[in-house]
Amino acid sequence: MNPEILKDLVRVKMPFGKYQGRILSDLPVSYLEWFASKGFPPGKLGMQLSTLFEIKTNGLDEILVQLKRMR
Repeated sequence: MNPEILKDLVRVKMPFGKYQGRILSDLPVSYLEWFASKGFPPGKLGMQLSTLFEIKTNGLDEILVQLKRMR
């Protein structure tokens, strides 16, 4: 896994949609579940969102807390 994908989760903003402008790590699980059912967008954003989905649905939120501290 590319470590930059993890760093991006706490600094990149959602570029479109209902949560446009919100930092990716702050997106609600319900929104990520919706993407998981409909399909994540292509490219880097899709990789970021699918990674975030895996982190949040597997109870690994502490990773995000640590990344925010390192920011």
